[in-house]
Amino acid sequence: MGIETHQVGLHTADGFRLEADLCSPHGATVGVVICHPHPQFGGDRYNAIVDAVFRAVAGAGMAVLRFDFRGVNDSEGAHGGGVAERLDAAAALDTMSSVIDGPLWLAGYSFGAAVALDVVHPQLVGWLAVAPPLAVMPGARAAGPDPRPKYVLVAGHDQFSPPDPTSEAMADWVETEMTVIPRADHFFAADLATIASWSLDALARPLDASADAPGVSPEA
Repeated sequence: MGIETHQVGLHTADGFRLEADLCSPHGATVGVVICHPHPQFGGDRYNAIVDAVFRAVAGAGMAVLRFDFRGVNDSEGAHGGGVAERLDAAAALDTMSSVIDGPLWLAGYSFGAAVALDVVHPQLVGWLAVAPPLAVMPGARAAGPDPRPKYVLVAGHDQFSPPDPTSEAMADWVETEMTVIPRADHFFAADLATIASWSLDALARPLDASADAPGVSPEA
C-alpha cells in the first residue's frame, strides 16, 4: 500500500537541522514519532523495523514521523552517545505537535527505544519501545516513573537485553506492559508483521489502562 510521505527538516534546541519523513493522512488526530537504532551500527530512519511501524501507523490513518539522529546521513551534528539524541527526539515531537493538535506517542527500536524512554513532552500520551537495550544501557529512564503508559516489546533470544534483565530494569516502573516474542532475537528478522501488529494494538489501547508493575504476555 502506497503512502504519501514528505521530507521535512527538524530543528534541535542546540541548533542542528535533522532530516525526517512525515506522513500526515487527512483527518489524522493522533501522531507517532519513531526513533531509529544505533547509528554507529548502521541504524537510520530506513531501518526495516522503523519502516514497518512507520507504514503500519500511516496505513491506520495516523500521522507518523521518522527522522535521522544527529550525524546520520544528511542530519547535521555528531553522534551524542544517546544523550544529545534526546534533543533530536524532542525536536521531532515539537514538529509533530505543530501538525497534530492531539495526542502524541513516542516510539523507538533498540538504541532509539532507549532514547525515547528518556524523553518527555506535554503532548505525549505514551511510549512504544521495541527491544530497548536496558541491560547494556543501564540507568534510570525518565519514562519509568511517569504515569503515562509504556508498551515494551522484547525478543525471547535478545542478544543485548533478554526478557529477564529487561524486566528487572523496569521493576519499579509504573504503567508498563512487556510483551515477549519467544522465538525472536534482537533483530526480529522474521517478525516485521508481528511488530507492526503489536504497535497498532498498543496505539489502540485505552489511555486510562494501567498496571502497577511490568507484566509479561507472550506473543506467538
